[in-house]
Amino acid sequence: MEQGLLTETDPVVALIDIAGIRASAAALRIAFEEVTGAPVLHAFAVKAAPLVPVLRLLDSEGIGAEVASPGESALALAAGVRPERIVLDSPAKTRAELTEALRLGIAVNADSLQELDRIDTLTGAGTGTGTGTRTASAAGSGLGPGLGPGSGGSRLGLRINAQIGAGAIGALSTATATSKFGVALCDEGARERVVRACLDRPWLTRLHTHSGSQGLGLELMAQGVLAVYELAEEINAAAGRQQIDTVDIGGGLPVNFASDEEDPTFADYARTLRDAVPGLFDGRYGLVTEFGRSLLAKHGTVLARVEYTKTAGARPIALTHAGVQVATRTVYDPASWPLRIAAYDAKGAPKTGAAVVQDIAGPACFAGDLLAEARELPLLEPGDTVAALDTGAYYFSSHYAYNSLARPGVHGFLADAGGVRFTTVRAPQTVAEIVAESGGDRPDALL
Repeated sequence: MEQGLLTETDPVVALIDIAGIRASAAALRIAFEEVTGAPVLHAFAVKAAPLVPVLRLLDSEGIGAEVASPGESALALAAGVRPERIVLDSPAKTRAELTEALRLGIAVNADSLQELDRIDTLTGAGTGTGTGTRTASAAGSGLGPGLGPGSGGSRLGLRINAQIGAGAIGALSTATATSKFGVALCDEGARERVVRACLDRPWLTRLHTHSGSQGLGLELMAQGVLAVYELAEEINAAAGRQQIDTVDIGGGLPVNFASDEEDPTFADYARTLRDAVPGLFDGRYGLVTEFGRSLLAKHGTVLARVEYTKTAGARPIALTHAGVQVATRTVYDPASWPLRIAAYDAKGAPKTGAAVVQDIAGPACFAGDLLAEARELPLLEPGDTVAALDTGAYYFSSHYAYNSLARPGVHGFLADAGGVRFTTVRAPQTVAEIVAESGGDRPDALL
């Protein structure tokens, strides 16, 4: 408030705790160093915070990038993440996307046997049949350095759906019987097809799994990893050598949105995995992780001015500038994504007074645009500020342009003995920019 980041002109802003992100990155590295001496690539799920300065900060802390689109790949490269520290996952990669990843040496996890056939064609490693059985050997394929799989090029893997079931949030559960992701391992004949596909491709050295995020318990997540570890052991036994040398265990560590406590921790998960899948941690297998929400959620806050207040049906309502455009999942599925709200006065001091049940509403033009419903807070007044806590991942960085509401400015901060210093990560979107990206340069296009 004192430094003029939250104003009438910019009535909603987002803050990122730089020190907090560094601490989480360190906690992740240490957690896995304590359970394995093998190489581990921690790749941040870019979708959780597609902001170049955030990716650059994580890269400086030894965290790479997991990407799922050409846009996310471009962001990671713009942040200076080296291609060999980038992993490409997506269920619908185009030929152009795969070609570019292979050219740069970005690791690729194929999502299907059809995609393996496509990689065969693009690299000249053989022509696939659509079933994962190739008509030509990878040996002597003539792949050039940096172009195809193997030494000096992309590390290639296959995503497996272990079909272990859903967690508490169905839309985020990716290891169900009918999930769109990966090769469904328990379907009739699938396991045999996967083993054959790997044996036909000696350069296929990774398996990937990700059972979902937010709503999955650690034990269920470990079951998915165990299933893929057992598959890796089967493939290696059939190959007579350790062909699969790396397992990408995905991310998905749930975040506690109910308090400041970080529970579960990365250390909790690493120990759970070690106990459930000890063979994965005996030094024979390298690991890749793809955490997103759990690295950033606790280190972001959305602040919004209270513009008006009213009462309806005896319920006080505070009309703010933070709603569906920043808290999309919370607005559309509040039971799964409740947010803690803190109240401050017009000067930024904690709001005092008796707790009153009230709604915190956003600015969008539909009735469900509520940041929080029936919350007990000191009675809010125009000019006050509300803070939506634990919003560092998937909130202000994944904007929803309902009502052409502007993307908020994002600012990183460091607090020390000298005070609080802010640095702009992303400037607030202007009205002119909204017009420009909405076809403003071609108003007569349809006339």
